[in-house]
Amino acid sequence: MSGLQKSYLNKIKKNLHAYHGKRGEVIGMSNNALHHAKRAIFALHRDNKKEAVEKIKMVEKSLKDIYKKYKTTPKIFNEGSFKAALEEYVEAKIFFEFLETGKVSEIKTLPIPEEIYLAGLCDVPGELYRYAIKSATNKDIKTTKKCAEMAQEIIGELIEFNLTSYLRTKFDQAKGAVNKLQNVVYELSLKED
Repeated sequence: MSGLQKSYLNKIKKNLHAYHGKRGEVIGMSNNALHHAKRAIFALHRDNKKEAVEKIKMVEKSLKDIYKKYKTTPKIFNEGSFKAALEEYVEAKIFFEFLETGKVSEIKTLPIPEEIYLAGLCDVPGELYRYAIKSATNKDIKTTKKCAEMAQEIIGELIEFNLTSYLRTKFDQAKGAVNKLQNVVYELSLKED
């Protein structure tokens, strides 16, 4: 006779196996969403708005499907693959909004945890830098300067957060992109004279 309550351990094992199955599904769905978010950003750099909108809608559908399907398993939303997909979506959505309106605001199409929003926002100056380089190459100084101004504004706000760990690393990368962008604007100003 065993003193170990095997029925309870079997219940735990069953729950863990079920979770691992769900986790695998979420990883697959999240990787798909991440891929489409990256493709949206790539399309924006090529000024292909139609493709970008299409890809962003695909990402939103995938992420909404995950939220709906796994709402009874909330810890699944802490999985790294899901968080990475959300973060890339935030980056794509903000970058798209900036190119369309010149503004950056809250994303209301999906529930976005604040830390994920900040992480995605930290990535935007890098995209603005790349877009500004393309604009400068095309002699579009106005767009180059708009990108630099928004990147600087983002950093100016983020510096107030006193970010730590992962977000601090992201913030430092964003600052690096802003510094490079400022150099681009400076170089352009020398050529204007």
